[in-house]
Amino acid sequence: MADLRPLIAGNWKMNGLREESLALAASLKARAAASGGFSCDILVCPPFTVLHDVGRVLRDSPIRLGAQDCHDAAPGAHTGDIAAAMLKDAGCSFVILGHSERRNGHGESDALVRRKAAAALGAGLSVIVCVGETEAERDKGLTFDVIARQVEASLPAGATPANTAIAYEPVWAIGSGRTPGESEIAAAHRQIGAALARAAGGASFRILYGGSVKADNAAAILRIAEVNGALVGGASLKAGDFWTIVETCP
Repeated sequence: MADLRPLIAGNWKMNGLREESLALAASLKARAAASGGFSCDILVCPPFTVLHDVGRVLRDSPIRLGAQDCHDAAPGAHTGDIAAAMLKDAGCSFVILGHSERRNGHGESDALVRRKAAAALGAGLSVIVCVGETEAERDKGLTFDVIARQVEASLPAGATPANTAIAYEPVWAIGSGRTPGESEIAAAHRQIGAALARAAGGASFRILYGGSVKADNAAAILRIAEVNGALVGGASLKAGDFWTIVETCP
């Protein structure tokens, strides 16, 4: 996967009122403008409430705008939900789907993630589909089975390396400060690659790592041959930390 340009994506989650979100976006834009160049694609995914305003700040910068979820249906009678077409209209080019905080906190199944991804692709968005095992599944030796099942059941028809990335986020590592060992990450990414080959005819997709990615461990993670970027949570809320991660891309 060395021929694929890495993707560093910041998932702001349920963080950021308008003033602080605009300040963060402006700081990232300024760092991008001052940079002598970087070897990755950059994406930030703020909450729905500030998508439009953050997009305006990031206009004319290399930093792309994404969202954290979408509904699987076209615009219509779905109170409190957001359609993929609305995200596209707000300036988004990506959407994160199937994050464990959606799968576990909202009961989202692989089938629902697949329908959401299909809707997003149909609206002209690219998708980051998240997969990962819980600590209990890991302790039972089920990591490979879980992530392979999630990949194959969540990937929609029409998914290609140009419009789809997979993020491996072990649930037990998210926000915990714990990360798997480098050999564990490499092995999980190889399993995901094999599942993608079965589901998508051997195409090479970007496979990101997520789960307590920080400024001080990103370089080691991004040097792993099987890793093609990162989905960053808490560290994406600090411009300096996030930009350090961007600059560590090999």
